[in-house]
Amino acid sequence: MTWQVLSYTCPINPVHAALGRTGKVLFFSGSGNDPSNVANCATGVALWDVNSDTFSTPTAPLDSNGNPIDLFCTGHSFRPDGTLLVVGGTLQYDPFKGIQDCFVFDFLTEEWSPVGSMYRGRWYPTVLTLGNGQIFVLSGLDINGNLDRNPEIFNGSSGWNIFSQETSSFAYYAQLVLLSSGNLFYTGAQLGGNNGVSPRILTLPSRFNQAIAEQSVSGLEYSDNGNQAASVLLPPAQDQKVMIIGGGGGTATDRVNVVTFDTTTPTYTAVSYLNSARMHHNAVLLPDRTVFVCNGSKAEQDVSQSTLPAEIYNPATNSWTQVETPTVNGRVYHSVAVLLPDGRVVTAGGNPDRGSYESRIEIYSPAYIFQTRPTIDSAPATTNYNATITIQTSQAENIKWVHLIRPMAPTHSLDTEQRLVNLPISSSTSSSLSVQITGNRNVAPAGYYMVFIVDNNNVPSVANWIQLT
Repeated sequence: MTWQVLSYTCPINPVHAALGRTGKVLFFSGSGNDPSNVANCATGVALWDVNSDTFSTPTAPLDSNGNPIDLFCTGHSFRPDGTLLVVGGTLQYDPFKGIQDCFVFDFLTEEWSPVGSMYRGRWYPTVLTLGNGQIFVLSGLDINGNLDRNPEIFNGSSGWNIFSQETSSFAYYAQLVLLSSGNLFYTGAQLGGNNGVSPRILTLPSRFNQAIAEQSVSGLEYSDNGNQAASVLLPPAQDQKVMIIGGGGGTATDRVNVVTFDTTTPTYTAVSYLNSARMHHNAVLLPDRTVFVCNGSKAEQDVSQSTLPAEIYNPATNSWTQVETPTVNGRVYHSVAVLLPDGRVVTAGGNPDRGSYESRIEIYSPAYIFQTRPTIDSAPATTNYNATITIQTSQAENIKWVHLIRPMAPTHSLDTEQRLVNLPISSSTSSSLSVQITGNRNVAPAGYYMVFIVDNNNVPSVANWIQLT
């Protein structure tokens, strides 16, 4: 287990990140939390080729007048075709106002293209891909600087629709999880404060003139300490267990709670706490079915309290293990962490003060990186729901798990994308595995995934990419 600081730096403040199906990581930030940089926000995009250790600079998206869009504090999630939908951004600093523009980034062409604008401006919105491939957008500041309470849904063929009835006052970057029922769960984590809105299940109506139903979920400890907490759908996604980790209200908490959606009245319960209280951190699902937590500070953006070892949670034992402390500290506000296809985790960013950011990139290699790893000899490039697929591997007799992991697209401790979906092994030979694809689109929304095999020692392979359609 090691941390490695790369010999080169990130050319922009990496407020937003996304792993594309090409294996490249997109960083973007527009003006990057620096109002003096608004005129240069076109330079706030960088595409990192992990394998060649190089950065390219795709042309930033432009508005209808040919001016660059300020992509600072947008929201984003993946579409079924593997492109990244990016919505909103910064119309104005101090006081902040949100824009209505929306764009997609294509990892194959490495270009941006516009899609229809939203009804409302959005600054600090939550964006989540639904099981039907449509994309749900919640909250954020509108073009007048007011908190929006009318969510919208993007349909790739018909554009945007807005719900006419208001929801509760969901906070900035309210952390949502798509459940197997198709409902959405607000975990209680967000940026800033919860505006008095408790964790709850959202049921979307069939018509846009109907209200979104809200059912409260009780039991969350330190419910007012969800600022810059992290939330994950614990692996595998079929178990429907959601975890909230840390967070704060000035001072960070070590609180960790889990809720299981297997009853009509799901309730948060406490599980093993973090070894180090933290906020502004990131949680990453590892391909050995554990949860890696890094970055953050014990108090807001206090760099002096950010020298924290990373921790790994094992759901099977309900235990946290402290691992190595990174070389780079100060990864607080605007820091990101992303799982790479080889099972390593890249960390970047940290922006405690305007006009300065942490430019160094550091990569964590879990213990399995240094062990003998199983290999995927071949796997399909595409598959369908309810399908049986065959994976060729010479280690077939020693494989414990096969699963999909959706690529990450984090910002501000929020990632609505990542989930690990179990692929049950239905049969095997000495050199192949037959595995079952789920039939539930809410468990695994259509799109691109990394497929991993994991041996009986919990050591995962390097991933292959597969498209679920």
